[in-house]
Amino acid sequence: MQRLTKSLRSLPFPAGKILRTPLVVRREYSSEIPDPVELSFDSYTAENPETSPPLLTYHGLFGSKQNWRGISKALVRKVSRKVYAIDVRNHGESPHSSVHNSKAMSEDLRLFMEQRSHPNAACMGHSMGGRSMMYFARKYPELVERLIVVDISPISVPRSTGEMTEIFDAMVSLDLSPSMSMSEGRKIAREKLLKATEDETVDFIMLNLRKDPDTGAFSWACNAHVLREFLTRFDKYQSNLEELPPYTGPTTFICGTRSPYMRREQWPQIQKMFPNSEIHWLDAGHLVHFEKPQEFLTIVSEFLNRTD
Repeated sequence: MQRLTKSLRSLPFPAGKILRTPLVVRREYSSEIPDPVELSFDSYTAENPETSPPLLTYHGLFGSKQNWRGISKALVRKVSRKVYAIDVRNHGESPHSSVHNSKAMSEDLRLFMEQRSHPNAACMGHSMGGRSMMYFARKYPELVERLIVVDISPISVPRSTGEMTEIFDAMVSLDLSPSMSMSEGRKIAREKLLKATEDETVDFIMLNLRKDPDTGAFSWACNAHVLREFLTRFDKYQSNLEELPPYTGPTTFICGTRSPYMRREQWPQIQKMFPNSEIHWLDAGHLVHFEKPQEFLTIVSEFLNRTD
């Protein structure tokens, strides 16, 4: 995490303005494709005139809109767009729902754009968020001006369901006394998670641990119970995607050479789904935008400033 923070601090963060939305009331839904939820977000603007459609960003599993904070601040200095960093459902400050899949997250994004009268937008997503954005672009191509997918393949994912189940089991079974301090609770939670996964993933998940200032109760910001329930359905993503036509708008993939989430041999198949696509490889792992922020920022800003 120190390396991650250092990388973010190296970005040019001057004058971007941030507008925050308050915590949204939680709702519960039970159908496979529920009514969309109203998402929590931060918006970023600079002095540049906003002459192009906005950029909407989705984070990955266990993440939040804060993952895009540094990139968003720097990006608005380089492009003529407003940037929205969004908490996807069941994460961050967005509502918890009993359904979690790319179809539902696409409907959330459609509502988000509709409420702000955006006829179209550039869309960028990392990992789980990238899969949701790919689905959204193929479901609603008229709403997507261009697409940026960060280190995720539409074809397969490397983690086994068993490994992910162990992570979620560790999260949902965590029992911390309200009398514990935050540091004590973090130490116990970290030790438990380390039995299920590696150090870097644990650091990322630990950003979700919360302690109620009034009751002292510990909780996870992400909806671990529901995410675990829908875990076994992640493998159905490709079959759901194949029901939709290819997205022909400008598309760029930005992937890490040391990440298992995109395999080079899959690229010809991916280009059939996204025929107007290109791919960039950076010397990084799965958290490409954290590990190589300057290179990532250059690729994204140049792509967003193109006129194709």
